[in-house]
Amino acid sequence: MTEKGRKYLSDILLAIDLIENFIADTPNFEIYNTDLKTQSAVERQLVIIGEALNKLKQIQPDFSIQSDKQIIGFRNRLVHGYDSIDNTIVWVILKRYLPELKKEIRLLSSV
Repeated sequence: MTEKGRKYLSDILLAIDLIENFIADTPNFEIYNTDLKTQSAVERQLVIIGEALNKLKQIQPDFSIQSDKQIIGFRNRLVHGYDSIDNTIVWVILKRYLPELKKEIRLLSSV
């Protein structure tokens, strides 16, 4: 893996850690849905994850991460379709998919 590739993996892990910190005191969707500051912070980090993954795929096209197309696609939706973001989808991503992505990126970072 190139140094640039390692940096992108590191950026993804940092963004995931920040998201986890942002929602640490947010026990349920109802609270998340009313907290505009947390929503904004989380969405910014999701954009970073998608962009870092996109750049990683550009320099290492053979690099494979589960759901990479969906992650990059969601990043594009956050940036270009900001007015159609459904907070329930974001919440599901945070609770169901982000922990798995973190495991996968950690594994790839250690290679």
